[in-house]
Amino acid sequence: MSPQTRSVTLGDVAKRAGVSVATASKALNDRDQVAETTRWRVQQAAAELGYRPNVLARGLISGRTRTIGLLTDELSGRFSIPIMLGVEIAVGSQEMSVVLCDARGDAIRRQHYVRALLARQVDGFIVLGDRNDVRPSLSHDIPVPVVYVYGESTHPDDLSVLADDAGGARLAAKHLVSLQRRHIGHITGPASYRPARDRATALAEVLDEAGLRLAGEALYGEWSRRWGRHASRILLTTSPEVDAIFCGNDQIATGACDTLTAMGRRIPEDVAIVGYDNWDVYAADGLPPLTTVDLNLEQLGGTAVEHLIAAIDGQRRSGVIRQQGRLVVRESTVPR
Repeated sequence: MSPQTRSVTLGDVAKRAGVSVATASKALNDRDQVAETTRWRVQQAAAELGYRPNVLARGLISGRTRTIGLLTDELSGRFSIPIMLGVEIAVGSQEMSVVLCDARGDAIRRQHYVRALLARQVDGFIVLGDRNDVRPSLSHDIPVPVVYVYGESTHPDDLSVLADDAGGARLAAKHLVSLQRRHIGHITGPASYRPARDRATALAEVLDEAGLRLAGEALYGEWSRRWGRHASRILLTTSPEVDAIFCGNDQIATGACDTLTAMGRRIPEDVAIVGYDNWDVYAADGLPPLTTVDLNLEQLGGTAVEHLIAAIDGQRRSGVIRQQGRLVVRESTVPR
């Protein structure tokens, strides 16, 4: 068999580098017992020969498959896609793979996929929620480490990685206060959603710290542009002194902009608008472009993978990690 047709082995790499097979293995697996010059020589030899480690053999030795299961209830959602992308990037950087299963919110389908993934001997699970809210724990049915992302497990021993709704609302509120806005209203989604309640509470706290009160009442409704139009008209009618509105998402904020423009209010000169989520089609492409809070969703997925790998390696954590977003300032609060 010619060198071009047979697979390159670890022995070939060791021979090229002038070391033993054991030393070559340690060097390629980042063991501490190898000098840096030797490690570099082995890695160089592996690159020159095009050596690819046998992942199956490595898994048999370590007892791991270097595969994780990603169980979601919303495969095509606005929030799930960037989180899944963050998971895939983080898993790929660790030379691992991910198996994706979409339960579509169905409990029977979810249990089927849990059994199927366990049959594939995945090393761990990431359970992706469809909203940044509390969800039932699945861990009692799963004998390998589990990390919950964009959904908080009901079991205190589980680890959940969440977007920081209260922290994001504080960023938005402090921004408006720093712009000397003194009559700030709030329009958001359904009161049944914990994120909506948490953001409203955080806004009220920031206003209280600044010696201010909310203009009117917090208006709870739909996560829609239509609700933004309707609610902003109510707010401006009952509290005409309003000079800023913090909206629960970018669709609501866009609807508020529609109403303000129709009523002859200038944005941001008369009324500043802040949205939430940084959804490009509404935020960056809006008229005017929206100041908003970006949830850093890709990073959320990467953080979940980081903690799952740590748990697989025996360093389990429990509780809740809230990852703060970032404020993206655009023309709806600061004129060009």
